[in-house]
Amino acid sequence: MDDLKTLTYIAVFGSFGVYFAIAWWARAGSTSEFYAAGGGVGPLANGMAIGADWMSAASFISMAGLISFLGYGGSVFLMGWTGGYVLLAMCLAPYLRKHGKFTVPEFIGDRYYSKTARVVAVGCLIIASLTYVIGQMKGVGVAFSRFLEVDYGLGLGIGMCVVWVYAVLGGMKGITYTQIAQYVVLIFAYTVPAVFISIHLTGNPIPQLGLGSTMADGSGMYLLDKLDLVVTDLGFKEYTTDTL
Repeated sequence: MDDLKTLTYIAVFGSFGVYFAIAWWARAGSTSEFYAAGGGVGPLANGMAIGADWMSAASFISMAGLISFLGYGGSVFLMGWTGGYVLLAMCLAPYLRKHGKFTVPEFIGDRYYSKTARVVAVGCLIIASLTYVIGQMKGVGVAFSRFLEVDYGLGLGIGMCVVWVYAVLGGMKGITYTQIAQYVVLIFAYTVPAVFISIHLTGNPIPQLGLGSTMADGSGMYLLDKLDLVVTDLGFKEYTTDTL
């Protein structure tokens, strides 16, 4: 147990060190770099950074909880969450860059020549940001308190300090490259277990196909039926239910 705890500390604080090093390497040297990464981040890198945001604590913990409690009917929230990212990326982000603005309220106010529109945009942004940050910070506190075996409040404080350091040091440029590093970690952590679990349970290396396959133990039971039994035993709704 002590060896496992030591490895956990090494992994967690080692990742902190990597993020701090990236933030220092990519630290902002101008206002443009601080707010918009200098406009020099390519589409692939931006996509990886956005993907890391999507796969963050608010998504991983909250969405998993929603689907556990609501069944696959809860996936409408997952699709809405994903669709929102796509809409923002396609309908708003390009125009911020085109008009040379750093914030959404600034762009809205100038685009519609209205201070009222700017105030409304500020209000919407605050509500959306607070909703997102509350979910993120809750996930950070839960994750760090479990991994580091500390009190929830202390875990939350550690997570907030880490984010504050690389956000203030690197600005959007540092955050973007830090998010890219997080994307690599997250996509590995998501994909590899899913592939091996699918192989072990169904013999199919593609998790999406394995989910609809029969169990490899020869029982003839579908994996979805087995999943329903497991989640109902844990007190949740059937995974295949479609009622909200």
